[in-house]
Amino acid sequence: MMSQLAPSNPTSRYTRPTSQFRSTQFSRQKPGILHLYVGLPCPWAHRTLIVRALKGLEDVVPVSVASPGLDGSWEFRHRDIPDGDRVVPGLDNANGRKTLREVYRLRRGGYNGRSTVLMLWDVERKEVVCNESYDIIELFNSGLNQLAKNPDLDISPPSLKKKIEDWNQIIYPDVNNGVYRCGFAQSQQAYDSVVNELFSTLDMVDDHLGSFRYLCGDVLTLADICLFTTLIRFDLVYNVLFKCTKRKLIEYPNLHAYMRDIYQIPKVAATCNFRAIMDGYYKILFPLNPSSIRPVMPSGYEHEFLSQPHNRASLSSVDENV
Repeated sequence: MMSQLAPSNPTSRYTRPTSQFRSTQFSRQKPGILHLYVGLPCPWAHRTLIVRALKGLEDVVPVSVASPGLDGSWEFRHRDIPDGDRVVPGLDNANGRKTLREVYRLRRGGYNGRSTVLMLWDVERKEVVCNESYDIIELFNSGLNQLAKNPDLDISPPSLKKKIEDWNQIIYPDVNNGVYRCGFAQSQQAYDSVVNELFSTLDMVDDHLGSFRYLCGDVLTLADICLFTTLIRFDLVYNVLFKCTKRKLIEYPNLHAYMRDIYQIPKVAATCNFRAIMDGYYKILFPLNPSSIRPVMPSGYEHEFLSQPHNRASLSSVDENV
């Protein structure tokens, strides 16, 4: 089961499969043509929900939420009692299917590959547009401005493209994917190597954020959103379940305040479903948590921790090379 869940290379390091559908262009500017499939535990899907919200695309790109199944599939469910402890099968909002695999197979010619969230779907043509998160957030940022409520917001401005790319080259392998490389390492040697890379990078980023409000200076960019969705899961999940135990995020004064800064941006907090995040990791990743017991969330996590003043607005706006 572990080899299916977390494929590794000959050195026992986790190797993330590549996305099969790539696109950053979509020319048909009409509400409802695009449909977004997400899983709330997934940090890659979370990126798209944040950019969708910040750009004001909620009415333009509807969403179906899939839940992880025990066999590695993604299923559509709805809860039938207020406390949400019992779920029953449901259907997705665009195609009336029970699983994401069934949606993928609707495309012309069918599909037998990995049926992963997130995924952007063309409702009219019944075709997968894209299942690469970074392509989708770039499309949402600049490719649907005729339909967006906030078309003037640009979180990947041309003047910062190089800096954003430089930060992504650091953040993606060592932090976004780094936590998974720790959790899914299949030898002590592989784990020791990647955990040191993870925390060395966090140390470096924390030091940088001591002088700059965001990664690229005083402007929020796509690089920040990509980092944020890993940080918001760090102490709840990765520190415990993925053995990222060298330090908790709350022990990094700049990183934790930076995370709170982004969390407190209007609309961002509403994209953070901590119950779904913890369920998705602790109850589904059987090899890592055979009991499927979800630990208790720290008391007052959302309000006492994440709503504390971040005091970052006064930081220097002078740019710095990565």
